[in-house]
Amino acid sequence: MKSKSLRIVFMGTPDFAVGVLDKLVSESYHVVGVVTVADKPAGRGKKLRASAVKNYALENKLPILQPIKLQDDDFLQRLEILKADLFIVVAFRMLPKVVWKIPKLGTFNLHASLLPAYRGAAPINWAIINGETETGVTTFFIDEKIDTGELILQKKVTIASCESAGSLHDKLMEKGGELVLETVNLIATANYKTKKQPEIAKIKAPKLFKENTRIDWNQPLKKIYNKIRGLSPFPVAWSKFEMNGDEQTIKFYHTIPEYTQHQFKIGSIHATNKTLKIAVKDGFLIIEELQLSGKRRMDTKSLLNGFQFSEGAQML
Repeated sequence: MKSKSLRIVFMGTPDFAVGVLDKLVSESYHVVGVVTVADKPAGRGKKLRASAVKNYALENKLPILQPIKLQDDDFLQRLEILKADLFIVVAFRMLPKVVWKIPKLGTFNLHASLLPAYRGAAPINWAIINGETETGVTTFFIDEKIDTGELILQKKVTIASCESAGSLHDKLMEKGGELVLETVNLIATANYKTKKQPEIAKIKAPKLFKENTRIDWNQPLKKIYNKIRGLSPFPVAWSKFEMNGDEQTIKFYHTIPEYTQHQFKIGSIHATNKTLKIAVKDGFLIIEELQLSGKRRMDTKSLLNGFQFSEGAQML
């Protein structure tokens, strides 16, 4: 069977999935339907907001399904009507067996890591947070568990020493799109061999919450620096700081490590008219881009034009 004649249903939600879907559409693969999450209220006005994948599907006139429950009879019937040969899943939800068993050629997922490492919701972030120098993308057939199915293809990607989660996201999205096309072509011709994953993954990529994105200033400088770049631009590493008896929240987008010996208190804030740095146990963290509560994201020089850190200001 020719790969571009396959009837494909694509399932995904965020921008990462859009990059992959665009590869399929741009290369004229036959996408007969797109499944994404239901519109959700967002912002101060709580207006309904569509997912990035839905917006792309609307622009490209692709049929859209937005199930609340994946085992709903009406949704399953609509899937059956599409007569898909293959389902492709990128950053969506865990599928029940009744869904992923529908297409005759199977359902495969694209994951932004070299499985079995970094199974879970945030593989791009955690690879950088943990100081990895290499990651990649993987396609695998879905099974009953999360990210455990048999591997089809993998591609490696180098993580630069100054890489942020944002820049790595874009690199992996591009490489992932290429890998998805290769995987579709192999499946269409039945020219592939899968490889079983080990049951247990040593390194996982759990969801990111407010609790595990806060900076611990007692950690080594390298760990703090990696955490900030691994959480930038989303969901963003943050901290509280105390100044003149008041506490404020601060978010960090771009920093530079400065390894040196000093006698300053850990977490102490050192500011001039143009520079801002924070003392840690093995040096200073130079702040280049940040956001204070109630202010917009900005570079340090712009912030210091109108905001002054008092002597004794301290990260908490």
